[in-house]
Amino acid sequence: MFINNFDPVAFNFFSLEIRWYSLSYIFGIILAWFYCKKILVKDKNELKIFDDLISYLIIGIIIGGRFGYVIFYNPFYFLKNPIEILMLWNGGMSFHGGLLGVIFASFLFAKKNNFNAFNFLDLISMSAPIGIFLGRIANFINSELYGRQTDFFLSVKFESVDNLLRHPSQIYEAFFEGVVLFVLMNFVFNKYLYKSPGLISSLFLIFYSIFRFLVEFTREPDHHLGFIFLNLTQGQIISILFFIAGLILFYRKNASQ
Repeated sequence: MFINNFDPVAFNFFSLEIRWYSLSYIFGIILAWFYCKKILVKDKNELKIFDDLISYLIIGIIIGGRFGYVIFYNPFYFLKNPIEILMLWNGGMSFHGGLLGVIFASFLFAKKNNFNAFNFLDLISMSAPIGIFLGRIANFINSELYGRQTDFFLSVKFESVDNLLRHPSQIYEAFFEGVVLFVLMNFVFNKYLYKSPGLISSLFLIFYSIFRFLVEFTREPDHHLGFIFLNLTQGQIISILFFIAGLILFYRKNASQ
């Protein structure tokens, strides 16, 4: 058993609190940018405009992540309290919403610069697990998105939540959606699919959805939602939809070769 009593505040800068969650976003974007620009991007024309893409992606992540949470997880509350949609400091971001924001921003940027959007989305698919890993570690530090009650030997007591022993589902997600997915995407890209734009993106959707769906069996469902259908959580249902989208994209990209 491990006792989680971490402080979600990393440090104070005068009267400003710098939280681990904010740092995970900042360093996730910086490390993913560095990995793409210094290691993955080979095309000189793409390299010239890659810095401009990052600003699009940041906006896509923030807007998509916030509106994804509003629409997927708490629409009725925010209909009654619309001003709180803008209160990002109160929490509430959806990975799937952020992913949709990134996809939309990438297509918008690619169209503006006359590039194939999947060239960028494939790069993002190979580097995104870095940010996912850091984000899930921050979730663990914050004692949020915690797991269900268990007597498993890796159980954690989240002191700010209750006295129950729970799955560290954030760590499971950091490992599978971060470490494993990173290794898998980059292995496939380097060995097999370098000349097939879009296939990496489809595999990211497929494998992320599988990992997320399975780990959600250890994660406590959102209290205001509970189980939605067949004892599945909202996150699992959304993951099924993204999994289907990944399969469709994989089929279309294979059929077009």
